[in-house]
Amino acid sequence: MFLPITNTPRDYAWGSTTAIADLLGRRPSGRPEAELWLGAHPGSPSVVVAPAVVGGADTLADWFAAEPARALGRDRDHLPFLLKLLAADGPLSIQAHPTPEQAREGFAREDAAGIPLDAPERNYKDSSAKPEIIVALSDTFDALCGFREPTETLADIDLLDDGSGRLDTLRRYLGESLRSTLAFLFQADDDSAATIAAVSELAAAHRADGASVATVVDLAERYPGDPGVVLSLLLNRVTLRAGEALFLPAGNVHAYLGGFGVELMAPSDNVLRGGLTPKHVDVPELLKVLDFEPLPVPRLEPTTVARGVERFAPHGTGFAMLRVDASGPGAVVEIGGPSIVLVTDGEVHVKGQDGTIRLGRGESAFVTPDEVRLAMTGDGTAYVATPA
Repeated sequence: MFLPITNTPRDYAWGSTTAIADLLGRRPSGRPEAELWLGAHPGSPSVVVAPAVVGGADTLADWFAAEPARALGRDRDHLPFLLKLLAADGPLSIQAHPTPEQAREGFAREDAAGIPLDAPERNYKDSSAKPEIIVALSDTFDALCGFREPTETLADIDLLDDGSGRLDTLRRYLGESLRSTLAFLFQADDDSAATIAAVSELAAAHRADGASVATVVDLAERYPGDPGVVLSLLLNRVTLRAGEALFLPAGNVHAYLGGFGVELMAPSDNVLRGGLTPKHVDVPELLKVLDFEPLPVPRLEPTTVARGVERFAPHGTGFAMLRVDASGPGAVVEIGGPSIVLVTDGEVHVKGQDGTIRLGRGESAFVTPDEVRLAMTGDGTAYVATPA
């Protein structure tokens, strides 16, 4: 069965005022529209377009609770993913997510301490990890992701250095370890404040000298004095082109800087923030979950699994994203359980064993687990989120 779903965009301050509205084919609201969630997450469960079809349930979450076997299958008690449209007109917070073990331990610890789930200082809202895939829909999508080699950061520091000695402390900590460098930046004393100010000031004179330095300048203007300004210099700076993807596993420190994309993740709210945000920052807990191993940009290459079908499926996440080109002869998509189809371009007709649904640009539908093979035709592109 195909069940049309929709939702109201989340109005986080960093959101674009036009990207999601344009995809949905409606007039912009004039407010930031940052994310549109497709799934059953209690923070913003998808709205069922035709509640009468599912016993009057208004949201996917309500239906899953009322008829779990019909909606999810007899072997599942929840949807193992959350699909999002993400439209950033400015940087998100620098953040990382815990491993499954860290999430379970942190959730139990904060529960035992009596910290309410909606408290701003609560780190662990649930006991799950939060691995993420982001695929660019816009022509470019900019991000920071993972620590780069300290020698690369030192090369940028050498570029900025004016010989005054103001960057010597930062250079010394980088020579020790990335962990000690972060601890220094977050210690909030005169030395760290002076280093952040010096990097911000010196970068302004080198705005044209590479994307990493230009990012420092932009972040310093938006968040003056924030440790994340200098932390950005320690991270890989990447620009995705439309259709390219990143995979962000547990421990990967990252921040989306700007662009429009489709994101697939585990349905978790566990975020440890490290800057560029007015929200709660817990430095000791962040340092505990971070993976300090330098790594290349964590690009995720899709695998072609059928004509017109590419699969993004990081190992061990429990979910996969399929990109489907329905043009020409169409495509046949194998799914692994309850799924969601989102059309991002053109029009796509989706045929299953229980009928056909037509989805236009920006429209989406939940697919029940009795469907195992979808025939997709039309002139558009669709993304399918499915259990792996």
